[in-house]
Amino acid sequence: MFTENIINALAAVRKQKPLVVNITNYVVMNNTANALLAIGASPIMAHSQEEMSEMMSFAGALVINIGTLDSVWIPRMRFAVQQANQYKKPVILDPVGCGATTLRTNVARELAELAEHLIIRGNASEIIALSGEQSQGKGVDAQDSSNAAVNAARNLLHNYNANVVISGEADHIISATNHITLRNGSSLMPYVTGTGCSLSALTGAFAAVGEDTGLAAAAVMSVAGEIASKKSTGPGSLQVNLLDSLYNLDNETLKAHLILNACSFK
Repeated sequence: MFTENIINALAAVRKQKPLVVNITNYVVMNNTANALLAIGASPIMAHSQEEMSEMMSFAGALVINIGTLDSVWIPRMRFAVQQANQYKKPVILDPVGCGATTLRTNVARELAELAEHLIIRGNASEIIALSGEQSQGKGVDAQDSSNAAVNAARNLLHNYNANVVISGEADHIISATNHITLRNGSSLMPYVTGTGCSLSALTGAFAAVGEDTGLAAAAVMSVAGEIASKKSTGPGSLQVNLLDSLYNLDNETLKAHLILNACSFK
């Protein structure tokens, strides 16, 4: 059932080509835009408050990434979330570096509280810190295992009524009805900046077509990364091959590679 849902969601993205508004960090704008294009979505990196209300009236989803946070970006992010709420659009929050500083932690929690239709996508240390527990992050890098963040993700689910995706050596997708674990991907992926940020952007594309658990995005990204790594000799070639793998990903490849375990809640 889950595999078929992922396949159907990918087909919907490629058919509908949803517009995904990204308020993201300077480091990864090119990476995330290209990842969205590769799966068939339409990215826009829009930061101006003057156009945000109009933009969210016809966009499919809003992705907020706090990677290069400052006093100029914070009110823009807050306003964008308010506009997404007004038009009942999903918000994907990537709490980059949450737990590293008080500013990042407080802003991430404020935005999570503000969003009405929320998906949180982060690494284990970010998810743990966002939930209020003590994490072992090092800047924007996770030092905790994704398995260690599962209870924190469940707390976020209840506190913010949010679906949660923990990315890492295993990806965990936590919703009100299911806990799904994916064991794809590659140990080479953390050596390319923006792979997690690209996953957050893809989560926006899938949410725009109704797949708001984060599962389809995580599955597509991890399988594409696994395939790309087998053709790569290092991070540089992986970055290029990852885009090609996203673009060329088909149903049979997904079925053949996907390693998925699910636990349903009653």
